[in-house]
Amino acid sequence: MSLVNAIEVGTKLMDKGLPYDRAWEALDLLDIPLVELDADLAAVAVALRPATRERGLSLADRACLALAVREGLPALTADRIWAELDLPCPVELIR
Repeated sequence: MSLVNAIEVGTKLMDKGLPYDRAWEALDLLDIPLVELDADLAAVAVALRPATRERGLSLADRACLALAVREGLPALTADRIWAELDLPCPVELIR
C-alpha cells in the first residue's frame, strides 16, 4: 500500500472517532507493506490524471493505481467508477 493511501485510511479511521494511536495500530495490524511515493510512482500518478480527471479520482486514488501499475497487480477499491475507466492495470472491487 502506498504511504499516501495509508495516510488516507488512517485519516478516515480518525474521522470515525479512533484516536491517532489506535488508527495507526489498526493499519499496522493489516500487516501490509507500505511503499513510499517516489519520483517514478509520482510520474505515473500524474500521467493517470487525464484518464481519471473526468471521474474525479483523487491524488490518493492515482497513487494506488500507480503502485498497481508498477507492481503488475490489480488495484483494489470499493469505488465502482474505477472499473469503468480505461486503466493500465486491472481493477478489483472489494464490495
